[in-house]
Amino acid sequence: MRAWVIVAALSAGIPTSVMAADAEAGKVVFHKCQVCHQLGKNAVGPNLVGVFGRKAGTEPGYNYSPAVKNSGITWDDANLDEWLQGPKKKLPGTKMLFAGLKDATDRANVIEYLKTQK
Repeated sequence: MRAWVIVAALSAGIPTSVMAADAEAGKVVFHKCQVCHQLGKNAVGPNLVGVFGRKAGTEPGYNYSPAVKNSGITWDDANLDEWLQGPKKKLPGTKMLFAGLKDATDRANVIEYLKTQK
């Protein structure tokens, strides 16, 4: 059904970024993140429960790079979208090794999913 909505939106000239993000689809895309990130505990990467609205570099018990700790970033839609495009582009000096999510819809969906993790 979602595919038909996207096709209809595109044929009507409505950019897909205007359409509502889908947390359930984001949960599926989040599997790419789970190589390093867990929900509820620190792993290779920090715990991402409650990341939306959190100041970067402040999850207790995780050893962040100085670049992240000193960034002054608060994780919101715009900052997470830029970060997910390529962490090293957003914050040179981060220790996060991730090429990024190229698809804007995937990024929007992951961000929507992270908002549900409180």
